Amino acid sequence: MFKKIALTTLLAGLVFQAQAESLTVISFGGLNKDAQDKAFYKPFAAAGKGTIEPGEYNGEMARIRAMVETKQVGWDVVEVESPELIRGCDEGLFEPLDWSKLGDKTQYVPGAVTECGAGIFLWSTVLTYDASKLKKAPTSWADFWDMKDFPGKRALRKSAKFTLEIALLADGVKREDIYKVLATPAGVERAFKKLDQIKPNIQWWESGAQPLQWLVSGDVVMTSAYNGRVSAAQGEGHDFKMVWDNSLYDLDSWAIVKGSKHKDLAEQFIAFANKPENQKVFAETIPYGPTEKSVTGMIDPKYAQNLPTAEKNLAGALQVDTQFWIEHGEDLEQRFNAWAAK
Repeated sequence: MFKKIALTTLLAGLVFQAQAESLTVISFGGLNKDAQDKAFYKPFAAAGKGTIEPGEYNGEMARIRAMVETKQVGWDVVEVESPELIRGCDEGLFEPLDWSKLGDKTQYVPGAVTECGAGIFLWSTVLTYDASKLKKAPTSWADFWDMKDFPGKRALRKSAKFTLEIALLADGVKREDIYKVLATPAGVERAFKKLDQIKPNIQWWESGAQPLQWLVSGDVVMTSAYNGRVSAAQGEGHDFKMVWDNSLYDLDSWAIVKGSKHKDLAEQFIAFANKPENQKVFAETIPYGPTEKSVTGMIDPKYAQNLPTAEKNLAGALQVDTQFWIEHGEDLEQRFNAWAAK
């Protein structure tokens, strides 16, 4: 009897310990983190799997690299964009994933299953404008450059990535040729020459909230912006419109920081977050496209039409070329920063 009681007490203690275990999950913050809290963090805790300590960062790898190199790993799971995922995996900053614990690899969209990453959602950068303040609607990146019909400031993300692609699209380069052109010195010159045309009228944004705030205040007449942020602003009553043709889309993924003390729980979290029912809640809270294929058919049509994965939105979109930015990103970002500082 004593042994039975002792064993029961021990098992109860282990269960309590497992329930009390905490996982630090770092994402890009803002509305994205709020949606993750609703769709993933709280349900994960409610299921008794462990509590989530959420945090946010801006995607910089330096802190992750320092943690791994000093073996002082305080983050368990991080949300990363595609180039950083591959670079971090190559550098040994992330744990290789055991997909036998994470779900059926065949059920995910291309790019969502990698050695160190599990795709969370697809997001797009779209041309956005305030329809209540423009007499005529812009329909392309070429219109973004049209200072005669659309006078006033416009905003772009302060980075070579996205900005150089947008400049070439505005200059008439076809989507399918963008990276072929940008891989040449002449193509890079062409992109910067195009940017020169409107440089005095560009306001650079560095966080996803800024371009929408500037549209509200009237500081800019149009901007590039993340589609989820635009939809959230629409929900608040703003008459913001998105131009999906020649939008640029990419994936964000979960990765486990190398040396995480809670690797098993981190794998459980990723498997839980990527379940269709949880991805559905996320996509209906903030309109980013699900990576699990079956989810699209589960989403309410009123939300589905604003997803980057909606057929009509995806048809005219450009997928950001991760490998291109791994090979050329450092040089192009340096040149871009020097150009922007002049």
